[in-house]
Amino acid sequence: MDRSDELITAQELADSLSLSVDTIWRYTREKRIPCVEIGNRQYRYNKEKVLKALSGETPSSLLKEDFASYQGKKKLTYQDYARIPEEPGFQYEVIDGILLRDPSPSFHHQRVSRRLQRILEDYFNETDPQGEVFNAPLDLSLTVHTVVQPDLMYFPGSRPARNDPVDSVPELIVEILSPSTSRKDRVLKLNHYQSSGVPHYWILDPEGGFIEAYELRDERYVSMVRSANGIFSHPSFPGLSFDIDELFSKPG
Repeated sequence: MDRSDELITAQELADSLSLSVDTIWRYTREKRIPCVEIGNRQYRYNKEKVLKALSGETPSSLLKEDFASYQGKKKLTYQDYARIPEEPGFQYEVIDGILLRDPSPSFHHQRVSRRLQRILEDYFNETDPQGEVFNAPLDLSLTVHTVVQPDLMYFPGSRPARNDPVDSVPELIVEILSPSTSRKDRVLKLNHYQSSGVPHYWILDPEGGFIEAYELRDERYVSMVRSANGIFSHPSFPGLSFDIDELFSKPG
């Protein structure tokens, strides 16, 4: 299903980006995001265009509203992050020196992650036997102040994972959305993966049942595949294909 031309309300946009609707109104007043005026102070939004506009935002500015309570007096480094005690039921990442605390993923999230990992491992075992696919939790250091734990990462044999935390650039990163991570995965992490030169970034929505595949072109991500049904295939991964409905299916 192609939703590239769909217009949605401010509330729908806010929910999909894990923002408050007041923030959407503020961004609209400040002309930070594009909108379509359908009447007196009545607006609709194209999500793809909004995400493109927000991709130029600095992560710090986007984090300020919802994650201020986790920001200390200094920007955190990996060394600071490594000293944070584990808390059952939560996982941590640091983006631009700000500590992000999210609930642990659901069992369906993990089911989808495991299924896709098997698919990717089988595919790369044939096309790149020296390559490796890793799943979370595994720390990936993008900058001195940004350490993340992608759901899945593929490192080609020509560029293997090195050091702890890993400081090599993955060829492919996959993030699987949770209600609490949607904005982080779609905007904040996308910006960092883009600026770090990660060639391929896929976003999976287990509840919505769709996949968005981005590829780095001229230092910017462009959408290569966006599909909610049928067989997933990608021009940069010849021979890789799988059924999207089966990937996201729930038992029973």
